Amino acid sequence: MESRIVVVSFAILVSMAVTVSALHQTPAGAGAQINSNSVLVALLDSHYTELSELVEKALLLQTLEEAVSKHNITIFAPRNEALERDLDPEFKRFLLEPGNRKSLQNLLLFHMIPARIESAQWSNHRNRDAHASLFRDAGDEKILIHEKNGEKLVGIAKVVKSDDVIRPDGIIHGIERLLVPKSVQQDFNARRSLRTTSAVLPEGAPEVDPRTHRLKKIPSPVPVGAPPVLPVFDAMAPGPSLAPAPAPGPGGPHHHFDGESQVKDFIQTLLHYGGYNELADILVNLTSLATEMGKLVSEGYVLTVLAPNDEAMAKLTTDQLSEPGAPEQIMYYHLIPEYQTEESMYNAVRRFGKVKYDTLRLPHKVVAEEADGSVKFGQGEGSAYLFDPDIYTDGRISVQGIDGVLFPLEESKSPKPAPVAKIVSNPRRGKLLEMACTMFGHNSKLFPCQ
Repeated sequence: MESRIVVVSFAILVSMAVTVSALHQTPAGAGAQINSNSVLVALLDSHYTELSELVEKALLLQTLEEAVSKHNITIFAPRNEALERDLDPEFKRFLLEPGNRKSLQNLLLFHMIPARIESAQWSNHRNRDAHASLFRDAGDEKILIHEKNGEKLVGIAKVVKSDDVIRPDGIIHGIERLLVPKSVQQDFNARRSLRTTSAVLPEGAPEVDPRTHRLKKIPSPVPVGAPPVLPVFDAMAPGPSLAPAPAPGPGGPHHHFDGESQVKDFIQTLLHYGGYNELADILVNLTSLATEMGKLVSEGYVLTVLAPNDEAMAKLTTDQLSEPGAPEQIMYYHLIPEYQTEESMYNAVRRFGKVKYDTLRLPHKVVAEEADGSVKFGQGEGSAYLFDPDIYTDGRISVQGIDGVLFPLEESKSPKPAPVAKIVSNPRRGKLLEMACTMFGHNSKLFPCQ
């Protein structure tokens, strides 16, 4: 009898222990325990450090734990370079702002599928199968998985490392770039466009004219898109002397034109185009012309840049660059305060023969004419041809590549006439005295001859 009681009590203890262990091992919503062999732990410990940091900053660990407790997941992890160097800095700043945490969460959940897809199953997705991601509010936007020319693709991103991390509850594939859902892109565009219009700039108190003791009249605002009131030369950055007041163009304090971004874009376009690194270096590092050009465009002015290539810049001598302000003067002669494209300039020289364009190097102008089916600038040995047309055109800034550095023709220094010597007639005192002596005699008291 006692042995039977002992056996029953032992069985009860064993069943209680099994129940407790099952409660610890079986996840239950938010209180689920994640195994050390989970795909989430592998993601945090993997070489995808940028993605794991974003997951922690987005506070997504609890949401992913609940997803893993219900089903397997497939994570498409962008490589670190795609999130560190290739990502737009403004877009990354937008994602890391505390007020945009929901957009960051949606972006990360868009890279995760509530299903297990291994590389062996990729050949079964040649028909561009669409899978819903963990981002539930993506609408009709789904992740397309397919093969093309033997390459595995996830949407428009190539898979650079398939089956990189394999765990019982999930799998991680490495992809080359970030997948951005349309809703997140729309949120970023809306926030960027409203950044300059959402805040109202404070206006100062009314000013009193000390001469008339009356309030100064506020000038009427210039409509958006209207040409600036002052010429471009009056709005340039100051030199050694004081500069005039900035032109009240359509930019104004509200900056309808973002000149700094446009100048930055055209300089980056020069670098990506290749062959114009020296010009970009002068604009950014040796001079402050990039800042001046950004201010001009923000005020509503337009510019055409005649950009010499690296081969032409390499021919500049030390004497040409050693004088104070020489790089600025050279660049000023290559800036035309008009918006001209290759087509407009070629049509002008074909119609009028020679065309003179104003430059920011007053009072010099650059001469253009048609030659060999192209546009030639300058005259003689210092001429340059337009051979890289329309490198950058955005309606405000136009960049045209030329194969030489232009210099203004030196004003012909006509030789000054030799000073005329002023001939002063010496008084003929001796002859007059002789005549007087002859007339009045040698013994005259008025004219003593001896």
